[in-house]
Amino acid sequence: MKRKNMSAVDRTIRTLLAVIMAVLVFTGAVKGALAYIFVILTVIFFITSLLGFCPLYVIFGISTLKKPKD
Repeated sequence: MKRKNMSAVDRTIRTLLAVIMAVLVFTGAVKGALAYIFVILTVIFFITSLLGFCPLYVIFGISTLKKPKD
């Protein structure tokens, strides 16, 4: 597995967004195509927050982890 590239704050924000989107879908507040998009994003956000790794961060050269001091 790749090295982690997400900070705890990043992971928490993704988890909160995933929970909010899941609640909106399951309560019926969001319907149709947008509901399907929310479900897909919810799954992606949960997986990336659990793993602490985001493949898109690698592509764009981003890391929200603090750099260790030498």
